[in-house]
Amino acid sequence: MDPKHEHLELKFCVSGAAETGHCGIDAYDKGLELGRQIAGHGAVLVEGATTGFPLWAAMGAKSVGGYTIGFSPANSEKEHIESYNLPVEYLDLIVYTGFGYPGRDLILTRSSDAVFFGCGRIGTIHEFTIAFEDQKPIGILEADWETDEIIKTILQAGHRTNDRIIFDSDPKALVERVIELVNKDKINRASFRFNPAQPGFAGAL
Repeated sequence: MDPKHEHLELKFCVSGAAETGHCGIDAYDKGLELGRQIAGHGAVLVEGATTGFPLWAAMGAKSVGGYTIGFSPANSEKEHIESYNLPVEYLDLIVYTGFGYPGRDLILTRSSDAVFFGCGRIGTIHEFTIAFEDQKPIGILEADWETDEIIKTILQAGHRTNDRIIFDSDPKALVERVIELVNKDKINRASFRFNPAQPGFAGAL
């Protein structure tokens, strides 16, 4: 049996507000369901090792046996907990970047195959602009919050077309539509095989 190549798993970032008082009463359920759908489609969920909407997505992913990774702005677990007051729960792996929030945002989005956006604040918009400039596939979860409308305004005022952004109010449909975009960028994973004896392979004997 051929070994499974875990590094080829899709990695989906979830971006959203750490403080969610403005997000509406259904934001918690929406976050959980987005996380469940990402994990249910076999992708690794990536988030900013934070509270609020990204944490809810991580909780949803873990509830169905998914794998989660957090990218922290802190340089250590001690700083993560004591200085940033951020959680460690619901994350299988935390990377302590040491770059603060702006630098963390860059690593977070660039480490992902696609970025999903829920209810957010200015940090979420920052992550959106990074993902936009990097031409990442982007999924915008539409709901009663203002974030999706703000992003539409930014896109309209920015005068730049982008066919890699999907808006949908259904988390399942959103994830499936984004997966279609991501797969257009992927080498056929089914045909990839590790062969140390292959000519040109750096580790060949």
